[in-house]
Amino acid sequence: MALAELGVVVLDCPDPRALAGFYAEVLGGTVQAQEDWVDLKLPGGQSLAFQAAPGHVPPNWPAGDDSQQFHLDLTVSDLDAAEKGVLALGARVLDAEDRSRAWRVYADPAGHPFCLCAC
Repeated sequence: MALAELGVVVLDCPDPRALAGFYAEVLGGTVQAQEDWVDLKLPGGQSLAFQAAPGHVPPNWPAGDDSQQFHLDLTVSDLDAAEKGVLALGARVLDAEDRSRAWRVYADPAGHPFCLCAC
């Protein structure tokens, strides 16, 4: 028997509304903003949350001696189209040179790593 249920994954960032807007464009869903906290209610019932952290320092990728802390794997049907879309929204490439792989690594506008993964 589990002791708990996962409620929500929370990303620290300097501007919760802006980062929630980025992920709303990528994943869909509805943004529900409070003062220093923003929830993104995703289709299917999951949520992703964003918390104001004025001193936020994005993780390094590849991690090397530092921990990347976490990353999101986002499943897509067309890697090239999804890549074009996330870059237009402000993501930046971290590792997408190997086009033979079924995944590519990017950073969101606040610097959190995420992967686009072909389904």
